[in-house]
Amino acid sequence: MLYMNKETSKQKTSKKKSTVSVEAELKADIYNQEGKAVGTIPLPGSVFAVPWNADLMHQVIIGFQANKRTPVAHTKDRGEVRGGGRKPWRQKGTGRARHGSIRSPLWRGGGVTFGPRNEKDYGKKINRKMRAKALCIALSKKLRDNELLFIDTLTLGSPKTKDAKRIAEALSGIKGFGALLSKKRNSALIAIQEKDTAIEKSFSNFGNIHIDEVRNLNALDILGYKYVIITKPHEAVAFLTGKLNASKMKKMRTEKEVSAKK
Repeated sequence: MLYMNKETSKQKTSKKKSTVSVEAELKADIYNQEGKAVGTIPLPGSVFAVPWNADLMHQVIIGFQANKRTPVAHTKDRGEVRGGGRKPWRQKGTGRARHGSIRSPLWRGGGVTFGPRNEKDYGKKINRKMRAKALCIALSKKLRDNELLFIDTLTLGSPKTKDAKRIAEALSGIKGFGALLSKKRNSALIAIQEKDTAIEKSFSNFGNIHIDEVRNLNALDILGYKYVIITKPHEAVAFLTGKLNASKMKKMRTEKEVSAKK
């Protein structure tokens, strides 16, 4: 459940237009792994109240997808195809067209012209500030759509699928999260604070639930799943806020260095 404190949201006015400050104070419920509310957490508006920016998200998502792309398709050119070392016939006097190799792209079994090559690099550069802003936009969208869930802790003594299913069933009972078990693919992304083998192995048999660490969260993964579940929310929110502030500080340092050179 999302709450917004209207008194703390500041209205900024300018000569051209008026905008609502992203520093508005938000609050969200915290649940335990049994699906019961145990408290609330204040959320910084700079991370969880960022308006949607379709152009930025498109550019960042395309960049992430390109960086994940592994070039597998590969064709051989005329220099890599086996054979064709001898000239098939002499240059003149046969009445036929001149050829230097039977592995020419013109011949059957020859090389391929302009075919896909596995050494091609499809990677795209994504600026740090863009990556951080896209992460905040994705989290804000999930929060507005009531698809972001905070649970105080996720604990499993040993790897057991039975216990993982019990937790998933309990969380699906929370209002708005009923499709947690009914969705066949890409149902939920559970972000934990640190690597936990018991949790990863317990949920490994669920094809619609993925386990990852908070430090690895990015816009592509968040938008690729219907629900995002974050454990230990106070630590997670502090980490995400620090990540955003680090991006801003680096930008300020870069601007100062550029101005100093001038």
